[in-house]
Amino acid sequence: MTGALSPRRRWAALAVCCLAQLLITLDLTVLHLAVPKLLEDLRPTSTEFLWITDVYGFTLAGFLVTMGNLGDRIGRKKLLLIGSAVFGAASLATAFAPNVELLITARALLGIAAATLMPSTLSLVRNVFTDAKQRTMAIGLWSGVAILGIGFGPVIAGFLLSYFWWGSVFLVNVPVVALLVLAGAVVLPESRNPSPGRLDARSVALSIAGMIAIVYAIKEIAHRGPWHADVLIAAIVGISALALFLRRQRNLTEPLIDVKLFKQRAFSATVGVTLVAMFVQLATSLATAQYFQLVLGWSPIRSGLAGLPGMAGALVGGALCGLVVSKIGRAATVAIGCALSAAGFLGLAQVGVGTGYPYVVVVMVVFGAGVASTLTVATDTVLGAVPKERAGAASAISETANELGAALGIAILGSVLTAVYRSRLDLPGLPDTAKETLGNTVAFAQHLPAADTVLRHAREAFMTGLQTTMYLSAGLLAVLGFLAMIGLRGVPEVLGEPEPVAA
Repeated sequence: MTGALSPRRRWAALAVCCLAQLLITLDLTVLHLAVPKLLEDLRPTSTEFLWITDVYGFTLAGFLVTMGNLGDRIGRKKLLLIGSAVFGAASLATAFAPNVELLITARALLGIAAATLMPSTLSLVRNVFTDAKQRTMAIGLWSGVAILGIGFGPVIAGFLLSYFWWGSVFLVNVPVVALLVLAGAVVLPESRNPSPGRLDARSVALSIAGMIAIVYAIKEIAHRGPWHADVLIAAIVGISALALFLRRQRNLTEPLIDVKLFKQRAFSATVGVTLVAMFVQLATSLATAQYFQLVLGWSPIRSGLAGLPGMAGALVGGALCGLVVSKIGRAATVAIGCALSAAGFLGLAQVGVGTGYPYVVVVMVVFGAGVASTLTVATDTVLGAVPKERAGAASAISETANELGAALGIAILGSVLTAVYRSRLDLPGLPDTAKETLGNTVAFAQHLPAADTVLRHAREAFMTGLQTTMYLSAGLLAVLGFLAMIGLRGVPEVLGEPEPVAA
């Protein structure tokens, strides 16, 4: 039984789960830096390129709920090891893909494999750490490592791309997978729901179709706007499928998602906190990466290294979260985390072209510590509100909120930044395609005699857009902190073990 594990084996199991989470988050960011070499080698069309970049997120979001429930049934360790092996094989296929079609297929398989890893790691942590205080600390480290992986991805990719072809960024996964499978087979205990019931095929189909369609619609709205036939059809299909899915869950003895959980104030509030926190966090990471590379003109490697202090702040904030919760409670910890994140956004809003890097470091550390503590408490509360037999399903809900929040953040905040940028970049003779993004403007300006003037205006316009999104994000987090104080009021610091759900 997992509860009888020695302390050394519990923390070794956490290290394996963190390694799996690091693998996923590294893969989220490495492709973006490989894009120029990939375009030069495979020459995809604009539609094919969008599928290359987005299909990983589509399949990841679509299969999370199904894989979380599958882990509850067949065993989380077994699913984690199978998913890791598939992830390694798909990484090899991606690295050596000879054409666009095989690359898209391999990326889709990577997303499905990642969907097995995310809920498996989190539900294993839930089952291994039966002591609530230790569980909060473990989830804090797990969350911090995930954020750290987002920061290390560009650094590793930038180094490899300086010497090798675009596919090399995916070969990093292979030795990590080998270590993960070997260590996981020895260290991880097996856990599953002893009375899982059957996996409802209709619910699986509805959840996959609904999530993929919704995420597709969100991403396409960010790229092209809402008024396109395929975007509207995807939105209608996604909303309809998810509505039918939720309706079906109410009538099943063993649903994929127990909708009754959302009647618990602690559960629904923390799922909302997760969604909004990821909404602002990922959009901010992308915006600051553009600031370092396109405004300051730093190389990808230097830009990646410049973002690491913020990730280190997140690691510390997540690790200390359990101690803070034990002193002041969950509601206050989330509120303080939101306040720190909001302060970080307000600090980033003051950044300009000539701002010194030490100031940016301080702001990033404050923001990283705040968002990590917020996400840690939210994740721990979601898992603590359900019996450990349903940990996989609960983990899938938490991770789905992560994915939806990230997609919405990129779509909405990214659109706000782009809209402000376009409105401020009022230069005669500049074509609309050059005004779409700062990257497009920089590329176009290289061929102009007045390049310095155009670039100065473009960077000023981008900073105005960045400041607008930072102020908006700070406001959202201030509201979130207030609502969290209400939603989590009365939730105990240490969550007792809920009663198992009867089959």
